[in-house]
Amino acid sequence: ERTLQQLELGGSVEEDYIQIAQCFEATLQRCCRLEQDGRRAREQLARVEAERAALEVKLKHARNQVEVEMKKRHRAETELEKQERKLQLVFESLMREPWGSGLLSGEQCSVLSALAGRRLGAALVPGRRSSAVDESCQSLLSHSDISYDRTEDDV
Repeated sequence: ERTLQQLELGGSVEEDYIQIAQCFEATLQRCCRLEQDGRRAREQLARVEAERAALEVKLKHARNQVEVEMKKRHRAETELEKQERKLQLVFESLMREPWGSGLLSGEQCSVLSALAGRRLGAALVPGRRSSAVDESCQSLLSHSDISYDRTEDDV
């Protein structure tokens, strides 16, 4: 009877071993698939990181270019304001001097007055931006809108 029980157990043990071997095989195949997926993910990550690094370099160059252009614009506006102030002083001097109004014809006076009304009237207003500069790109060029950490520039 005892031998018969061992034979019965022996049959089921054999089936259990076959099931365990099949589970091991399925687990091995799953591990291989996961390994391949991991390898593909690492390759994709490397590509994306390289692209990100290239974009960061482009962004840094663009920020530097914006800063250079903003400085150029500021210098040009400062120079324009200086020239407008000089022109305003010349205009005022011409209009104040009795000999200046005598040398100028009526037409010339009206032209100067028209200029004074349009361009020179506000030339001495502090902080005024020139109307000659198109400011439609103000938000695009304003470096205050671009926030970034300069410590990353060294990386």
